Amino acid sequence: MNPFEQKPKKSLMEMVPNWKQLAVKPYDKLEADPYTKARIILMNGIEVEAVMFGHNFNRHCENNDLRRDLALCRRMEQEQQKRINWMSPSNESTLELTIGYEQLAVDLTAWLAMHEPDEYAKSCMDFALLEDFDHLYRYADQLKFDEDIPAHKLVRDTIEITPGRPTIAHHRHPFDSVRMPRNSKTGDIRTTLGALILTAGEQQTMNFYMNLGNTVPEGPGRDLYQEIGMVEEQHVTHYGSLIDPSMSWLEMLLWHEYQECYLYYSFYETEVDARVKKMWEMHFEQECMHLAMASDLLKKYEGTEWQQIIPAGEFPELLDFHPTKDYVRQVLAEQVTLTAQDEEFVDVDDVPSDFRFFEWNDTVNGRVQAMRPCASSSSATARTTAPRTPRAPSRSSAAARRTTPSSPACRDTVRRLTRSRSRPRKSARPCSRKRTTHRQQANRAPTGRPVFCRARALPLPSGRARP
Repeated sequence: MNPFEQKPKKSLMEMVPNWKQLAVKPYDKLEADPYTKARIILMNGIEVEAVMFGHNFNRHCENNDLRRDLALCRRMEQEQQKRINWMSPSNESTLELTIGYEQLAVDLTAWLAMHEPDEYAKSCMDFALLEDFDHLYRYADQLKFDEDIPAHKLVRDTIEITPGRPTIAHHRHPFDSVRMPRNSKTGDIRTTLGALILTAGEQQTMNFYMNLGNTVPEGPGRDLYQEIGMVEEQHVTHYGSLIDPSMSWLEMLLWHEYQECYLYYSFYETEVDARVKKMWEMHFEQECMHLAMASDLLKKYEGTEWQQIIPAGEFPELLDFHPTKDYVRQVLAEQVTLTAQDEEFVDVDDVPSDFRFFEWNDTVNGRVQAMRPCASSSSATARTTAPRTPRAPSRSSAAARRTTPSSPACRDTVRRLTRSRSRPRKSARPCSRKRTTHRQQANRAPTGRPVFCRARALPLPSGRARP
């Protein structure tokens, strides 16, 4: 399939939807295929990136004729984003949707890594893969605790939910989130597409946690969204650094439109829901027109043919979501102990004790370094956030921490937790024991003896011993 050769069957105005056409019927959260949800989440992020890129282009462009063309294209991208995002039903909780976001992050990254010809780009994907895998486990644990919903029922066992690289080791110095850019003109088309797709996907996840994390009730769940939201900021920098910075604005516009054509056609070919499949087909036709507009603008304003930017034009192997359990297990067994040092990845045991990673980690995690992990409990090692009400450090202890590059407790904790994940674990579902939700527990008859249940004080249920 070469999208440059496609001729739209409708005119531009015929493709503009009315309000009724935008008001789509949401999917059924209990019946929808997990990968249908993943496609919807990804394309929502792709369209958000297209809109924001268009706005940034508009702000850095002096030619109003060009800005009008950008505005027309951007308005249609906004309509596509609304149609896609409104597929998510209102009865799907934030945590349930979050499971879909993290499954997408794992399976998308794994698929792209398995098809990535550039060894450095592949190593970047493998590195972040284990952190998204850990995020899925953390949110699954929270979903079981807060809503008593086993996450494996949402993903239908298409992905394993076990610990990845421990979250405590994700918090690195910002200097170590920057990667080496890849050359879009001499590199493989799959490398450029992979960097663009993952940047947009991780950016959407970051935005999702930025905007909805504060709607979660006070307690460990709210803290979890804040912590992982900061890791997503690192991932956006991580993948965004791979994009070729030498491209002009119009070259980037061409790549954005080509990327959308590639994804819409891939999902049209692989979608199992007939109604959603029809939407992918409609959007593919619209994007072919946008791609033609972008190639015309590139030739008009820069005198460059699209063949000079994307020589072949034909799509590489289409993106097809499927379980990637074996690949994730392999990467987990081989790379869980890695951290970042400048643009490269090294074993955490090979990093000097005075390296900035430990200083940053010690500062961010604070008293969590003093926590002793329970070796027999994977759930305990996964929870690495600080206690809810830590004691304020004295002036002397705070000053000591500022003057000391990193404490031995910090280094020991990070290394111990990381090494504990280096062996492949038997697949396990988090929180297998039955728990009572906050709402169920609050509705029971109080006995007058309160017990603190993480988020807030709740009455102790009748007949249960105080822990």
